[in-house]
Amino acid sequence: MVRAQPLTTQLHANDLKLSPPSTPLTQHSTGIEAPQPATMLPRRIAQASALRTLPSRRILPVVQRRTFIPNSLNDKAVYEERYPDPPKLTEAEDPNQSGGYINPPRVKRQFRDPHADWWDKQERRNYGEPVHEDHDVLGLFSPHEYTWVSPAKGALQVGAFVLTFLGVCWLVGQVYPDKVSYPREFEGGLERELGGPGAMRARSPEDPEAYQAGEAEE
Repeated sequence: MVRAQPLTTQLHANDLKLSPPSTPLTQHSTGIEAPQPATMLPRRIAQASALRTLPSRRILPVVQRRTFIPNSLNDKAVYEERYPDPPKLTEAEDPNQSGGYINPPRVKRQFRDPHADWWDKQERRNYGEPVHEDHDVLGLFSPHEYTWVSPAKGALQVGAFVLTFLGVCWLVGQVYPDKVSYPREFEGGLERELGGPGAMRARSPEDPEAYQAGEAEE
């Protein structure tokens, strides 16, 4: 980019270039004494310095630029043709409120052939293929859907496990005898240690068996 040189600098440089006159003036020819170069030089330097110091006389370089936007970009009709307003559809025409967007089949990317010749191997998607509006739950990075066992088969397996567990418990109860146990007894039922008369005391040797409590009362 070429920048213009200030005019004051040009004037100052031109003033310093003194060329002798082609026809020197003499006192005999005009009757006026010709000025000497020694007196003209300080005057021109002072005049150029005064012009350079005045802010109002300073001339700054100006770069002119022309801004032009063609009609193909600035015309309103062309803009509306390229970027039309979205169609206004009724609730019956657009029940999903997606602006009339036509969704591809709702197929989870997990179930696509991983060995097929996809443009995007990781997402199993071809170039320019539209995506479903529920891509966040249909993409390959969505939660994996377990399909190895159907719900009916899974319920059958759980039921078989419960029946097997209960059957084993019943067989063990029939074969393995119960351990002989007897309630623990304390002398005097620890009546004094537990708070004295009227307090809940422990079992005493004098207490009847649980199944004999009714007989003892009679």
